[in-house]
Amino acid sequence: MDRTRSIVRPYAWTGGRTETAYDLPLEALISTNRAILARNGSTMTHDHRSVADLCLSARSVAEVAALLSLPLGVARVVLGDMASAGMVVVHRPKSTDGGHPDLAMMERVLAGLRNL
Repeated sequence: MDRTRSIVRPYAWTGGRTETAYDLPLEALISTNRAILARNGSTMTHDHRSVADLCLSARSVAEVAALLSLPLGVARVVLGDMASAGMVVVHRPKSTDGGHPDLAMMERVLAGLRNL
């Protein structure tokens, strides 16, 4: 992302919104909808294009936030907007009995975050 953006307050990126229509847990994987990217890639905002490029390989919400140096809340709003527009696909984590996330998947997310 463009380094000059760091002076822009996060609430400006989201229009002051902190909520999104999508419930995006940290471990949810996000991938770019390649068909939408091919059709509308040139009309995406700079922020959306950065996320779309990053998510050509599936990334967790936490990874997207960290790699783009975005606060987690801002990343969730941006990703939620993109999911609503069909620009990205949200892959929900599988749950084990009792509705808890799969421990092996959580360990992979933790390992990925440590590697950042």
